[in-house]
Amino acid sequence: MFDLIGFIFFGLFVGVLARLLVPGRQSLGLLGTLGLGLVGSLIGGLVASLLGTGDLWELDFIGGLVAIVSAVALVGTAEAVAGRSSTHT
Repeated sequence: MFDLIGFIFFGLFVGVLARLLVPGRQSLGLLGTLGLGLVGSLIGGLVASLLGTGDLWELDFIGGLVAIVSAVALVGTAEAVAGRSSTHT
């Protein structure tokens, strides 16, 4: 139970950090930030697990770095998709 709560808080932290690192103004809300942070955290945990440095649900340095980089890429992609769809409507 506490692992899941910690994972959610870390996902929110990663999402907020990713939004701070992506230049410009993003139109993501709190749930979008949390969702992209959680997906980034899952990717980071998966990479750390595949490299043998940690577990999927365990917080380690490499997993944290990959989570942040993944979340930055996801925020950038989400903004590009949202920007492209809003210009066509």
